[in-house]
Amino acid sequence: MQVEKHTLLNEFPDHHHTIRHLKMHDAHFTKLFDSYHEVENEVHQIENNDAPVDDEYLETLKKRRLSLKDELFAMIQKTEQAL
Repeated sequence: MQVEKHTLLNEFPDHHHTIRHLKMHDAHFTKLFDSYHEVENEVHQIENNDAPVDDEYLETLKKRRLSLKDELFAMIQKTEQAL
């Protein structure tokens, strides 16, 4: 079963210009962005390959992904309000 990737650009397609701007000008955003995609890639690999992992570990990864996504979206919204 192929699971859809949850890249930040897929999650927030209407904000791609702001995401690109923040990646070029905000080191903290870039660090969070990279962390989000590392976690997303790991979740994606586990789900696509039906890898034998502990359910609690996968749930922890998904919660971390959601937390990062929320933090990144708050930064996106703050930036867009300032522009």
